[in-house]
Amino acid sequence: MTLYYRPLVEEQGSHVLAGGWCRFSKVEVLSRHGSAELISADEAPQDILHRLTSVRSDLGASTSTSTGTGTKARPQVMGILNTTPDSFSDGGQFDSRASARAHAARLMQEGADIIDIGGESTRPGADEVALEEEIARTKPAILDVRQLSSVPLSIDTRKAPVAAAALDAGVDWINDVSALSFDREMAGVAARSGAPLCLMHAPSDPKTMQQNAQYQDVLLDVYDYLAARVDFALSQGVLRHNIIVDPGIGFGKTLEHNLALLRGLALFHGLGCPVLLGASRKRFIGTISGAEKAQDRMAGSVAVALAGAGQGAQILRVHDVRETVQAFKLWAAVRG
Repeated sequence: MTLYYRPLVEEQGSHVLAGGWCRFSKVEVLSRHGSAELISADEAPQDILHRLTSVRSDLGASTSTSTGTGTKARPQVMGILNTTPDSFSDGGQFDSRASARAHAARLMQEGADIIDIGGESTRPGADEVALEEEIARTKPAILDVRQLSSVPLSIDTRKAPVAAAALDAGVDWINDVSALSFDREMAGVAARSGAPLCLMHAPSDPKTMQQNAQYQDVLLDVYDYLAARVDFALSQGVLRHNIIVDPGIGFGKTLEHNLALLRGLALFHGLGCPVLLGASRKRFIGTISGAEKAQDRMAGSVAVALAGAGQGAQILRVHDVRETVQAFKLWAAVRG
């Protein structure tokens, strides 16, 4: 029987979670059969405890979040730059070269540690974009941002040729929402480049993913999926310290699924990789808050980002960088 270990974050815990700002003394042991059990963290298997406590790499991103003791004081903030005409929140706003460059400059000024550049919408129901078009949307933006700054850049794509072109243009990370399942060549691109690679959970293609939002246990199902994709990446030559995991909030999930993943987010530290949370302006925030328009969901997005930080998520992918950075600064100061 497979057991799953979720650290329970507490202010005065005896163990530091993933070398970050959270601590824990107890672990909830979950399984697919039977009820959960609460144990002391010291009773957990040593390999599990090691994965939960080992310091995560900053993957070349800003070290300004460091406390000077090897741990981090707050998550890194990944700003979003969509060069698409049809993304769910900001489609068409930054799809010209000038507007993309200006937005990237704004994100950096507001404190983004990383900028994630995408040229294909992955909103529910979105159509696939041709390779040439996706490269034409993203490569000029990458080249322009590289002229402005050395800030780490990520390419948000499922396609190996797009990732390869982006790496040639100066990108540092690959963010694959298909977790290497869409393009069989992507693993090789990632392994050869040595670039950090984010593996995200999505049950199917964006066009149909909301039609397949069914799970036996969403928290454990997503964990198992990501564990398998991490193993696959490792088998293809990607190094574990370069792998980031993302539970894929809003990708083939209902409101209840999203909340269950957010409540249990600390479980994913058991994979031994940095955890990325991308919930910014998602539909479930609007459903709960009553904010129908994506642009009106900033406050709810910051609240979810703080909840993710409270469970040790190392990277928060957001539209509203200035507000999120400000919230994290105050959150860290209050926590001391």
